[in-house]
Formats: sequence, C-alpha cells, structure tokens
Amino acid sequence: MRDDFGVAIPLGRRPERIVSLNPTTTEILFAIGAGPRLVGRSKWDTFPAAAAKVPSLGDALRPSVEAVLGAHPDLVLLYASADDRAAADRLRQAGITTVSFKIDSITQFARDTRVLGRLTGDSAAADRVVDTVMAALDRVRQATARLHHPTVLVPTWDKPVIVLGGGSFVSQLLDIAGARNVYADQPVPSLTVTLEDVLRRNPDYILVGASDVEKLRTSPQWRAIPAVRNGHVLAYDENLVSRPSVELGAAARSLADLFHPGAVK
Repeated sequence: MRDDFGVAIPLGRRPERIVSLNPTTTEILFAIGAGPRLVGRSKWDTFPAAAAKVPSLGDALRPSVEAVLGAHPDLVLLYASADDRAAADRLRQAGITTVSFKIDSITQFARDTRVLGRLTGDSAAADRVVDTVMAALDRVRQATARLHHPTVLVPTWDKPVIVLGGGSFVSQLLDIAGARNVYADQPVPSLTVTLEDVLRRNPDYILVGASDVEKLRTSPQWRAIPAVRNGHVLAYDENLVSRPSVELGAAARSLADLFHPGAVK
C-alpha cells in the first residue's frame, strides 16, 4: 500500500506515539480507538472534543518539523498537500514513519480509514466505522433517490468567486442528499468562476454558512442571481459538512433536511 504521495506504507509494528496533523485522520483515530495514543495534533484538529486535550503542535500545512520531533512520535500523519511534502521528507529522513493522506472524497475516506486501521492495529474497529458510515449514507441516498434534485451552488469565497466543483466530497454529499451541484461537471474540488457564469447556470439554491446568509442576500452583485432574489439562500452546518470523516452520514442527512424536510426517517 502507498499513501497519497506515492510512498510505501510500512505495516507491522504497532505505533504507540502518534502525531496527526490532519483533522480528518485525527477524528478517525479517535473513532477507531487509537485516540489515546495521540501525542500531537494541529491547531485545527478539534473533533471530537477529546482531541482538544492532545497537545497542539501548530499548523497542519508546512508544520514545524522541530515541534513534531519534540513529541517523539513513532508515526506522523500529514495531509498530502504539496505544502507538506518537504516536512514529510524531513521526518522520514529522521527515521519517523510518515504517512500522508488527502481524504477529499467519500471513497478516500473509506479506503484510508481501513488503511489507518491496519497501520495502528485496529482493523476491526476501522471496518466497523466504515460500514456504519456507508450504511448511514445509503439510508439518505435511498430516501432521496426518487425525489426531484434541485441544483445548488456552494460558494466558498467572494472575491474572486470560488465555488465547490464536482471533485469535492460535498458535491457527492449533495447528490446523496437529493440535490445536484451546479458545477458537478467540473472534476476539481474548487474553482474560480464569474457571477455571469453562475447566472448562466442559474442554480435553484445557494448554500452558505450561517454567518454568510445575510451578506449574500443583501449583496447587490449576488442579487443578480435569481436564487438570491427569490430567497433561496440556505444555511448549512459548516462544522458537520466541512469534514470528510466519521460524520459523513449525519452531514448527508443534514443536507437532505434542507432540500427535502422529513424525507429521511
């Protein structure tokens, strides 16, 4: 097996001191019972609540290698971003087993949770977590499959306008929840677009975090979009939906409740 940098994943010795600088892998470790072995996390790793008791080692991207080494880990988990490749190389050169995952899709979540189970010696627990999440997603999918799927735009930034594309796990969740990302035809996680192109695609709904609803509704530029003028701006639970982790089933249900209230029993 190889991680998302293409590096072989060593299996065998059960790690006892783990540093996870990836919010998703940190949450998965707690879910499979390996949380007590964490000796370091990034400042962004705040789920579950028990993660806050683990010492923070700073940023998740371009982390302080010295801070990580100071925790004396025998396993380090990083996000497989180009920003983290140099740190991964330095940690491996220091003799530390270092594994990097993207986990940007539901498929990657399932695959990498099972890999983490094997890596930490908790395979059975990892299998149970994956099976539970997939069953929850299937329940939502079955409840919404025959319902009308409205089109949805999910902006993540205003200037320039950045939106989620079909390569985002959120786009997958929308489909499961009975909606369709208006930029699902773009295979990237996110992309920069113009409001003119948004108007051309004419989404039925705009989905934003609760703190951005009023800003969007009153924006002269965004009011050019019919969905905004018609009051079809919906707030979603960012804490729940923003992580491709063990709460994917609950995230899908929360989205389904926005578009199809009461459909998921």
